[in-house]
Amino acid sequence: MAEITAKMVQELRKQTGAGMMDCKKALGETEGDLTKASEWLRQKGMVAAGKKSDRVTAEGLVDHFIQPDGASGVLLEVNCQTDFVARNEAFKELVVNLAAQAITANTVEELMEQSFAQDTSIKVSEAMINSIATLGENLNVRRLANYKLAAGEAGVVDCYIHTGGRVGVLLELGTDSAAAAGNDEFKALARNLAMQIAACPNVEYINVSEIPGEIATKEKEIEMGRDDIANKPDAMKEKIVQGRIDKRLKEMTLVDQPYIKDQSLTVTELMAQTAKQLGGAITVRRFTRFILGEGIEKQESNFADEVAAQMGQL
Repeated sequence: MAEITAKMVQELRKQTGAGMMDCKKALGETEGDLTKASEWLRQKGMVAAGKKSDRVTAEGLVDHFIQPDGASGVLLEVNCQTDFVARNEAFKELVVNLAAQAITANTVEELMEQSFAQDTSIKVSEAMINSIATLGENLNVRRLANYKLAAGEAGVVDCYIHTGGRVGVLLELGTDSAAAAGNDEFKALARNLAMQIAACPNVEYINVSEIPGEIATKEKEIEMGRDDIANKPDAMKEKIVQGRIDKRLKEMTLVDQPYIKDQSLTVTELMAQTAKQLGGAITVRRFTRFILGEGIEKQESNFADEVAAQMGQL
């Protein structure tokens, strides 16, 4: 029997997109002949994943995993091609498992190289390929954010998932009081602030001081060129423009937003009230928001044209 080397398995996997163990079995069945092994995989329906690997994945789910102690958490986006697969229970289970495992990875690349927690004989990357073959669509772990409280720092990491997994926010809320960090009111504030960020797509920064200077400069250029102030005196024009810039920058910051559950308060005022109640200063240290498929250019296809194209390949 021909010796089956790792290099041969890797080459067949590259050609077909089939799972590593399937490639090894195919080579064993065909005495190490790559061409025959590829044909064997096609006969067994195991090349499907490779055929789908270049298809656009703009649907899927945003999910999370938070450690029970609130000291760390992860936000994850896994994409598929259609909403039909996104609602599939097997896909949902895969995403839940990946989110739980991603708590130990800082990047998608790190996650892909780990042994899959549900089957340690394969890597996460191989589990993804196997799922592609099972579900019949291209799948992709697009991005993840992993937060962990720094040593000696009090606070909590929490998450909010909105609209059935289409929007997710991961947030780290800090305090200088360990007692405050363990209070239910503090934890509720973290969850409410994550909800606030999910509900405010314009919010990109915690406060105005975080906004890069070039953004304010660009806003000023835009406002200075508006027709409604073209004929006003320079001093008045500067005052009007500065007011508009200040308003625009506040729209981009979390702490300056009206609180969604009580519009009479700003987020800054809400945090101050909670801090006074709990006896410790409170700060939002960081947050990440994932919007499903954001920035992915979806392909629009005509069904008749797609069928014709496939017929032409037969």
